[in-house]
Amino acid sequence: MADEAVAEHPAEPAAPKAKDARAPEAPRGGARGDDNAKDAPDAPGSSDAADAEAAEREKERERAADRFKDRTRDPLAEEQGEEEPTDAAAATRARRSGQKLLASGRDLIGFDRSDVGRLHIGDINIGLDARRSGLSMRDGPVPEEELLRIRRTHIEPEGYVRLRRALEARRLLVLGGAPGTGRASTALALLEEVTRDGESGQNAERVRRADPERGVRELAAQVVAGEGGRLRGTGYLLEPALDRPGTLPPDGMDLDQLASALAERGSYAVVVVSVGSAANPLLAGRYGAICPPAPTRELVAVRLRKRLEEEHGDPVRVGGGGSARDGDGGGGPDGHADRDRDGGRDEGRARGADQGGDRPRGGGPDEAGSLSRLLERAAELREDPEVTEAVGLDDLRPAEAELFASLLAGHLLGSVGREELLSGCRGLAAVQAYEWFAGVDRALAAPPPGDGRAPVRSGTAALFHPVAFRIALAVLGGASHSAVSAAAHLLTWELSVQSDPDSTPARPLFCDDPESDLALSRARPADGPVDVAGAEVTGRLIFYRGAALPAAVLAELWDRHFPVRAPVVRWLRLLADDPRPQVSMRAAVAAGELSVRDFEHGYAELVRPLAEAPTPRRRVFAATALDQAAGHASHRRAVRKVVEDWSRHGTPALRWTAAMALGYGRSADSMDDTLDALARIGVRDDGEQLAVASLNVVRLLTLPECATVLRRLADWTGHRGEEYQDLALVSIVRLALTDVDEVLDDEPGTPLGDRGDWPLLLALAATRPELTGKLADLFWTALNTARSRDVAFDALETLLRSASRKDGRAWTREGLAALLPALTAEEHDQRRLKWLLRRMMRDQDRPLTEERARALWRLAVPARQRRSDEEESHG
Repeated sequence: MADEAVAEHPAEPAAPKAKDARAPEAPRGGARGDDNAKDAPDAPGSSDAADAEAAEREKERERAADRFKDRTRDPLAEEQGEEEPTDAAAATRARRSGQKLLASGRDLIGFDRSDVGRLHIGDINIGLDARRSGLSMRDGPVPEEELLRIRRTHIEPEGYVRLRRALEARRLLVLGGAPGTGRASTALALLEEVTRDGESGQNAERVRRADPERGVRELAAQVVAGEGGRLRGTGYLLEPALDRPGTLPPDGMDLDQLASALAERGSYAVVVVSVGSAANPLLAGRYGAICPPAPTRELVAVRLRKRLEEEHGDPVRVGGGGSARDGDGGGGPDGHADRDRDGGRDEGRARGADQGGDRPRGGGPDEAGSLSRLLERAAELREDPEVTEAVGLDDLRPAEAELFASLLAGHLLGSVGREELLSGCRGLAAVQAYEWFAGVDRALAAPPPGDGRAPVRSGTAALFHPVAFRIALAVLGGASHSAVSAAAHLLTWELSVQSDPDSTPARPLFCDDPESDLALSRARPADGPVDVAGAEVTGRLIFYRGAALPAAVLAELWDRHFPVRAPVVRWLRLLADDPRPQVSMRAAVAAGELSVRDFEHGYAELVRPLAEAPTPRRRVFAATALDQAAGHASHRRAVRKVVEDWSRHGTPALRWTAAMALGYGRSADSMDDTLDALARIGVRDDGEQLAVASLNVVRLLTLPECATVLRRLADWTGHRGEEYQDLALVSIVRLALTDVDEVLDDEPGTPLGDRGDWPLLLALAATRPELTGKLADLFWTALNTARSRDVAFDALETLLRSASRKDGRAWTREGLAALLPALTAEEHDQRRLKWLLRRMMRDQDRPLTEERARALWRLAVPARQRRSDEEESHG
């Protein structure tokens, strides 16, 4: 029986000869007839001269086989050595992740702003002056109408009651938070509440702002003095400028002294600080507390309801034109949007505004019904997927909530069109990026507080680290937190050196605070897979809290801060050398996005120098950046011209880079043009770059135009030029040896994406049945051509062993069931498969079990044919 014959153990037969193959005149898949004729042995009875000639031909065939095997090496592993494989799958996943984070439609921020300090959308004017320093707030009382407005409209963050009780118990609270999160507004709300019924009574100066330049010690002296003894029960708000070079934070004794002075005068104080290394000791002490941000939904609901009530004649008006400034709360000096000072809603109504059912005071039934309908429409518009995508932020800060509510209200009332609404929503992330970078190094030029000495520049590293972390997160978002942090420190060094080239910047070693990094950069951690040496392990990843922020940060960086380009370019070149794909490939994608914003600069400083680099890793970086630029219609033509010129006239390094760019499928006008360019690169100089050309031919087989690629491979196998034949044969063998996730850009969930660890040949056979015949014909050609036979048989063995996993679970059986019958349709093909299965069963290192060998035989030979063979064997 044919089935039983697989289990027999006769002496291993010799490898199949070319004479066993099909007739060379009509080879399947376009196999070369002259190659098989040349490789066929001479007839018996030849003369001694003929025997010598035959022996020489045999040696030449062996040399050709060795050359062929060398061309099937991994072209990306040249720098590590052929025996050490590269992690192409990890690189592919990293590139896909980077593209996903930068593919939010914000590659060219369309938010028109001639002056980012003020925005004008429709009839809405919003002030967002990021340059305003906290030092502009001097000593002085907070007006009572402002305290009334805060009491009625402030949205309490989570844990507000705990903060109030801590302030009441200790008289002093050090409140930490990220700028823009409403921390100053919360501080004023706390002080207003604890002083409302205290010793200050109806004193118009019961809440005061303290001069940030004086610090904690001076505030303690001010409290003791009490303006000549007339101030008691007062609440003080202090925002010290701890980020200025030369400024030291107060110590525990200073805080104790202030708390004692406050208790003596029956007063209270809240010291507002930004989370970070300078403030961390304060926040960790007995007076410290973190201020959580106010919830986004409540913020937007209150602002939106206010805007709509204004348009319906609510007699108790709590808003005017709405000037949302760049304070902590996004408004006036306290961080809230400016509102009319003459009253407002009670606190309970502000808290319940999200329900949309409260009737506005002073309005008739028609107005109330109209407002109710507007609130319902507003809730629907707020959840509109297009609007949500345009906002691109996971949570909104007070100033952003004010602007967002104004845009929604304007659209509902007809003063803001749909495109204006979406443009304004996209501008939220752009404004945040602007605020992060505006005037960061201005503090370096300022003298230390309190004297007129020369500026202190020793704090450059501490000053630049937050912005460096934001840039690193924009480039490497989705990578591990440790990778982003390490990259941020590299960039901090580059920025410090660029800012002060005559000094060696200090490199603090124990100042990192992951929680501060998250808060200052609007970032979030998440557990996820990290690729390590070809395996996936769970790690701590980090992302921006909003899909719009990475692109907005890169746009702000590149378009508005030209001096920073030089250190960022040096930094990206360092990342290009990083052996971790999660770093180098994400950086390459970001480099492509930056090049789109200024192609001349990106090409001259990043793409061209790295494209000519001696290491494959840098050339892959350049190719990936080019492909990312080609993804934009505005730059596709330029990229294609560059790649075309490199493929025709470039140096070997440039041709190698062009081949990698072509493998993405977007760097030529059509698939045929792509294949023509790869063929030019592969056959030139006796096939010097055939390995990289064939790799990128295989990458193209994951695209929808797969049939076109297979057709061209068949044409190349029948080409007169041996270099074209080798390009086809090497590509066919590589197709069988390449896993799907090494070359596929699709996310899991697609037919190919769900088979990431399958050999691409079998995955295509299983998912594209219309291509199975072509795939089988091409692989048959490689098996029956002398110089590719050995490597092709090794590849076939690899395919057969992938039928099931080590634990017995099915793996690629579906693909083998589709491919093997087409590959072994003739009797001599079946004999060859039987021989290979016997060899695998006798393998001393990895013997194939008899059960699995029989199963593979049944996949290859249909049941009807097996029964016919059995009948014939029994006569």
